[in-house]
Amino acid sequence: MVSREAVALPLKKRVLRGRRLIVVDIENLVGGAGITQAQAAAAHRCVTSAVAMRPGEQVIIGTSHVGLLSSGIGWRGPRMVVRSGKDGADLALLEVLKDEHIEERFDEVVIVSGDGIFTDAVLVLREAGVFVTVVSRNDACSKRLRLAADQTVLVDMNVGEFGGVA
Repeated sequence: MVSREAVALPLKKRVLRGRRLIVVDIENLVGGAGITQAQAAAAHRCVTSAVAMRPGEQVIIGTSHVGLLSSGIGWRGPRMVVRSGKDGADLALLEVLKDEHIEERFDEVVIVSGDGIFTDAVLVLREAGVFVTVVSRNDACSKRLRLAADQTVLVDMNVGEFGGVA
């Protein structure tokens, strides 16, 4: 038996394909965890309009168990990630951004949230060459997050009728 020293092969460079991932903190967008089907549908329309969402794009929605059913019925099709508790939806989405090699699979990431907790993930993605757009309500967008992103799109979701900020 012949043995040779293991040689690490170079990492394969990302193949640019124009793929875009849309990550949605739906609780932040509608202003609370207690989401109705109508609010989820309104969030879908808002995001579709704000980023010119195309059919077939991968969308991941983060929510707590409280808004899971309504979010899934009001916005059909996306992958749902669920975590309850303080910052639960945020943490579920951050887990996706950090653990699923997003920078190797997508050229652009849209983060629909104004929560500053996403700032470090945005910086990591940008450092890897991923174009990052943040979509948020003007009254709910962290200044640090806004500065970290390549582009920020501010939307009006009229949360007065929805409740408080998540």
